[in-house]
Amino acid sequence: MRFLLDTHALLWWMADDPRLSSRARELIADERNSILVSAASAWEITTKFRLGKLPIAETAVPRFNELIEADGFEHLPVTYLHALRAGSLAVEHRDPFDRMLAAQSALEAAPLITRDPVFTAFGTAVVW
Repeated sequence: MRFLLDTHALLWWMADDPRLSSRARELIADERNSILVSAASAWEITTKFRLGKLPIAETAVPRFNELIEADGFEHLPVTYLHALRAGSLAVEHRDPFDRMLAAQSALEAAPLITRDPVFTAFGTAVVW
């Protein structure tokens, strides 16, 4: 099955953070699953690191591709179809990263691995 990682789930996986749920950890580790990482997550991580809001990303930013490939994850680019869906979501939520992940999850038929409750308003299929 295919799953899309929310940015916090990706970072917690990379850091072996105990906040990552056991269910999420099992799904990510299961080699039968395809784990997608959005370009929006790279954008979010880099932006928040630049603003000083994500100091733990210091090593992840320059090695982003290497870390994704080392875990066998797949890069998910942002396409114009993703952008159109993200922009048209009727939910009043201003975070562009969340909007993009919700759109990508829907269009790629890949449930989002996240603990963020905001995605229920988007109607996003989530697992945690």
